[in-house]
Amino acid sequence: MRRALALLALAALPAATQAAPPFDPLHAAAIDGQAGVQIPMQVPLRDAHGRPTTLALIAGGKPVLLAPVQHRCPNLCGYSLDGLAQRLHATGLDRDAAVVALGIDPRETPADAAASAGRLAGLADAYAVVGAAPQVAALTGALGYRYAWDPRLGQYAHLAAVAVLTPDGRLSSWLYGLAPPDPVLRAAVRTAARGGLGALGDRLTLLCYHYDPQTGRYDSRVALALKLGGAAVVLALAAFIALSLRRERRSARP
Repeated sequence: MRRALALLALAALPAATQAAPPFDPLHAAAIDGQAGVQIPMQVPLRDAHGRPTTLALIAGGKPVLLAPVQHRCPNLCGYSLDGLAQRLHATGLDRDAAVVALGIDPRETPADAAASAGRLAGLADAYAVVGAAPQVAALTGALGYRYAWDPRLGQYAHLAAVAVLTPDGRLSSWLYGLAPPDPVLRAAVRTAARGGLGALGDRLTLLCYHYDPQTGRYDSRVALALKLGGAAVVLALAAFIALSLRRERRSARP
């Protein structure tokens, strides 16, 4: 009997191995949110000074640019916050929206959030916040922002993106990559400010995972995906510019 049980256990090993595929960051990190979904703005959070706050208090009647990040991220999170801040200054929109760096790692503390707050310090209305696991899950779940912990590398696989919320907390659109183009940023903020909903169709995402700041490189599989994504960004921007020019010409006709 014992021998039979041992044989059954050995036979089950290949099936168990097949049932646990290797960690796939390109599948684990995604954005599934739908425009118009209500985000729970009253979820309790803490800012970089340890003070209690909520997204509703932070918004104060403005649209919100909500960036899910790791405050202690070894990869792109800091660069994405830098790029967002630079573009807001360049477009003159730094006073038109509240900017929030939301820590996705519930183990992080207000002291960890201070690093993100420092990157946004030049903005008129910017915050870095942390929350307990249920609160973080409530916010990222409503946003449709999926990410996953890779215990092998000890980091989260997640996307570099910024959710644009209307003043009353509905998801208007997403901004992707390290520094959103000026026309895209302007359109997103203005649309959200009037309570409008943008298009979520063109999801040109940048993976924040296994990036080595020393070499400036990703591993080969992620690098290939980023090259393809970069080509898609160029094509999408060209289409956006062509569409904008056509609209201007139509509006100029008597």
